[in-house]
Amino acid sequence: MTKIIEDKIDKIPIVNLVIRLIKKIKIPGLEGLSLYDILEMYIIGIVKGALTSRAGGIAFSFFMALFPFLLFILTLIPFVPIEGFQADFLSAIQNLLPPNTGEIVNDVINDIANNRYGELLSFGFIASIFLMTNGVNAVLGGFEYSYHINEFRNVVKQYFVSMGMAILLSFILLFTVAISVYFELGINNLQEKGLLEDVNFWTQFARFVFFMILIFVSVSFLYKYGTKATKGISFAPGAILTTLLTIVMFKLFAIYVVKFATYNELYGSIGTLLVLMLFVWVNSIILLLGFELNASINRLKRGHLKDQLV
Repeated sequence: MTKIIEDKIDKIPIVNLVIRLIKKIKIPGLEGLSLYDILEMYIIGIVKGALTSRAGGIAFSFFMALFPFLLFILTLIPFVPIEGFQADFLSAIQNLLPPNTGEIVNDVINDIANNRYGELLSFGFIASIFLMTNGVNAVLGGFEYSYHINEFRNVVKQYFVSMGMAILLSFILLFTVAISVYFELGINNLQEKGLLEDVNFWTQFARFVFFMILIFVSVSFLYKYGTKATKGISFAPGAILTTLLTIVMFKLFAIYVVKFATYNELYGSIGTLLVLMLFVWVNSIILLLGFELNASINRLKRGHLKDQLV
């Protein structure tokens, strides 16, 4: 922030007191940098980084990659040694989607799950890898357009990194759902033995915890290895912010869709796709907000280190 803007803020009552207080708050582990320094750099990155435009590009590519991603997952499910795992997985996907969008997604999922065409499926499986890679590649591209990023991978290397991430994220989702299923089976066993009464509470609580873990681990992995510039920095601040914002957004978006949204009345059946697209776009913004926080801290630390060396 320029000296002129700081001088103008300093003349505003109450605001100037808040700014002075924030400047005095030092963040542990950041070489004496204040909360004000981080917020300043963070806001600059959001304003100058065209965040909503980048989120739009990510949302489109990610939306196009959603169903290939499901095809990839559903092809792997028969190899998971858990009886009825497909039904449990589809139930988990339903919980991740906004209200009133389940029907259209269910139709696509059921078509993929029930119509396996041998060679066609094999071709579809291979194609799904490349299509979901495009979605992850769009996310990493959105990261690289950050105002604070000035180191880049070449196009080929970035694409293969995106492919590896897409496959790994798929296995993280499968593993999380599998652990959740085993945990719920354990809860039911405790109920049968009379050691647990409120099964619904513990089941919902377990799903919430595993959902938080899934979001945190997934975004941490993206933030840590998403760009060349952020490979060696801490991912925790942005990952925590994204996890918290995602949880809040899920609740608020569900209320919005149920209480206020009129997409189906205005656009008919295509309204469901618009709701889903809006949902992906909002999540893309949240993903970028978390990344911008990490990138801001990284840039401040590097600048502070250079000042010390000089």
